[in-house]
Amino acid sequence: MAERRKRHAGAPVRRWRVYATPSGRSPVREFLDTLTDAEAADVAAALRDVRNHGLSAAKHVEGEIYEAKADSDRRTFRILFAQEGIHDQVLLALEGFTKKQQRLPRQKIQLAQRRLRDWRARARR
Repeated sequence: MAERRKRHAGAPVRRWRVYATPSGRSPVREFLDTLTDAEAADVAAALRDVRNHGLSAAKHVEGEIYEAKADSDRRTFRILFAQEGIHDQVLLALEGFTKKQQRLPRQKIQLAQRRLRDWRARARR
């Protein structure tokens, strides 16, 4: 409740949604389920930061894809997402992974882009 009071009047209320495949699988949730409680809390804090502060708390990757970064004690995690909705109020988590190298893997970006296209195509039906 206190979080809502902090928002400026007229600012969109952002919320996270998680991509689901046509069969109902949720790859991001499946990824999050593999994390320890402490790691999941670190990822949740990063997502909360993006929800509260918008894209200034994220890194632009390519096109409409952004990344939220969470550092844990021993590993670094990334959630790739896009904004959706009439006022970009929905933050759609498309892919989650452990980042093992400096450079963001191209296949992860392409996967996020495919999932975003799929999400939008199914929303029009």
